[in-house]
Amino acid sequence: MSKFGLVGRNIAYSFSKAHFTAKFEREKLPYSYGNFDIQNISRFPEILKENNDILGLNVTIPYKEQVIPYLDGLHKTAAEIGAVNTIKFYPSGKIKGFNTDYYGFMKSIKPFLKPHHTHALILGTGGASKAIAYALKKLNISFDYVSRSPNPKAKFLYSNLTEDIIKSHQVIINCTPIGTHPNVNVCPDIPYDGINKEHLLFDLIYNPILTKFLMCGEIQGATVCNGSKMLEYQAEKAWEIWTK
Repeated sequence: MSKFGLVGRNIAYSFSKAHFTAKFEREKLPYSYGNFDIQNISRFPEILKENNDILGLNVTIPYKEQVIPYLDGLHKTAAEIGAVNTIKFYPSGKIKGFNTDYYGFMKSIKPFLKPHHTHALILGTGGASKAIAYALKKLNISFDYVSRSPNPKAKFLYSNLTEDIIKSHQVIINCTPIGTHPNVNVCPDIPYDGINKEHLLFDLIYNPILTKFLMCGEIQGATVCNGSKMLEYQAEKAWEIWTK
């Protein structure tokens, strides 16, 4: 049986396996979906060697950037973003990287955007944040990165954030894994008192449904959105890429 799968680290909780397994059963498709949980990206070639019936892969934290050298090519959007979350296998044996995260994010945040949502803070500088930055550019929303340690990309360190900085960025997006199940009692260290009803907080995390980050925003009157719809949309787009 031909298969699809997810490459990542500590991914037992994954949305993708449940989503695609249910899809295959519902639509009576002759495919399976498995998790390839690896501690180091250097094991990626082993996955390919041991599973010559793979038609497509999803890629998650922390390998969205690290997987690129193992691919034969990149779709232009993935190349521009610099991160891959979808891999297509061609009959020729070539494998190519795509990015559907930006599409999922754009489609899921659009219903919540108001005219005053013009400046965003991106929490985190990893592969997921790159897709978010690409989407924000498309939406004409300016943005600044926040990092734990000095980073040429990041304008702000968490330790430098003030309430005024928070107030002047009406969209705040958590692209870090902080707050993911089972570590649900932690959240990004930002001055939440700067958040008000003008703010939109978006968390890429979908388990739990309401992270501590979103809870703290909700208490301050902000509009909040988790990553569940983003995941559904990016998965639909991945399926389209694999089967077209």
